[in-house]
Amino acid sequence: METNKIFEVLAFTLPAIITGLVAMYFFKTQSSNDDKRRNFQIRKEGQKIALPLRLQAYERLTLFLERISPSKLLLRVKPTGKDSQAYAQKLIGVIEQEFEHNLAQQIYVSETAWKAVKTSKSVMVKIIRSASEKEDVKDIASFQEEVMKSVMTQEGPTQAALGFLRLEVQKLF
Repeated sequence: METNKIFEVLAFTLPAIITGLVAMYFFKTQSSNDDKRRNFQIRKEGQKIALPLRLQAYERLTLFLERISPSKLLLRVKPTGKDSQAYAQKLIGVIEQEFEHNLAQQIYVSETAWKAVKTSKSVMVKIIRSASEKEDVKDIASFQEEVMKSVMTQEGPTQAALGFLRLEVQKLF
């Protein structure tokens, strides 16, 4: 008789346990899907805000690179005297000032893009310094010519960085 009672209790309990486990599994799956959907919506809303900021950062860095390119820099920054060393220092100061003005943009661009911008700036400073230290550079005109020659023989550092930034922006879309 007792065995019948045990089977009877099991006959009622086992389906209830199985039903409870199945319900718990579906509830957990539904809850997980809701969390994923909610996180996706939050990321999507964040991208609506972040994408314009990132594009603006790329635009500002592009403008920076254009402004420090030798042809534009030499036209924009006029020499105050006849000393090529002083003019070189003035150009380097302008480049550094432009760079500092755009430092905050690094949080919106990739690390490799920021490294490309920093490298471009460093190479431009190096080109200006080396041109001003050459013995045959006596005046401003010869200094400017030397800077332009050093950039014309190879792809300019600003052009290489600009190309890299263009590729990065294309990846955003």
